[in-house]
Amino acid sequence: MRRWLCCTCQVEESYHSNENGLTKSHSANADGMFRHQKDKVPPPVKFDAQKPVPTIEVPGLSLDELKEKTENFGSKALIGEGSYGRVYFANLNNGKSVAVKKLDVSTEAESDNEFLTQVAMVSTLKHENLVELCSYCVEGNTRVLAYEFATMGSLHDILYGRKGVQGAQPGPVLDWMQRLKIVVNAAKGLDYLHEKVQPSIIHRDVRSTNVLLFEDLRAKIADFNFSNQAPDMAARLHSTRVLGTCHFLDFTNKHVFFAGRLC
Repeated sequence: MRRWLCCTCQVEESYHSNENGLTKSHSANADGMFRHQKDKVPPPVKFDAQKPVPTIEVPGLSLDELKEKTENFGSKALIGEGSYGRVYFANLNNGKSVAVKKLDVSTEAESDNEFLTQVAMVSTLKHENLVELCSYCVEGNTRVLAYEFATMGSLHDILYGRKGVQGAQPGPVLDWMQRLKIVVNAAKGLDYLHEKVQPSIIHRDVRSTNVLLFEDLRAKIADFNFSNQAPDMAARLHSTRVLGTCHFLDFTNKHVFFAGRLC
């Protein structure tokens, strides 16, 4: 007896006798697709398609313009450096003064798509106490983020003198109202990241160098990093492990209290 399954293979059914009567046996003649009713076809292999990059809400910059405005990322334009790379001052063609962060790219760097996805997320963050992303550049191995320029430097500059500059002197002593204004501004910026943004962004490394000052001593939070965020970050807030820089930690862990110096 013959029958067709799924219009793809022909199955032979034969009967033979034994002591208990007739027994049906199966065999397949379609390239060995199956030999027995209990055989299972393996599931198809799934390939993860690369996710499209979300819309980036700031304009891109050309590498040529950046090289021109920073004298090919020269020492004269250098205004700071850290573990992430170096920062240069530049006046862009659109008239904006920006701090150009040229990021170090490791051998295990994330893909362009991953980086641009993070840039897209940062570009949506808008708050008066958060340093604003103005532009970006991704060309070859070069990755650059251009942020609004802090005209009065960082809180660290005022407290201790400009970081990395030999012989730099602290700024003028802050009065209590100025100190309070800086603290409240910084707290508002952190509250926006922690409570208003969804999903929440936990800074994890608040310190004086990451509190930038603008006209009238308005303070803005800088240097938060998407790469250290985790899907279960809310649960991690209850962890007893302390991360960040000692003396300048945001209070995401209610059981830990570290105080910084403001004067």
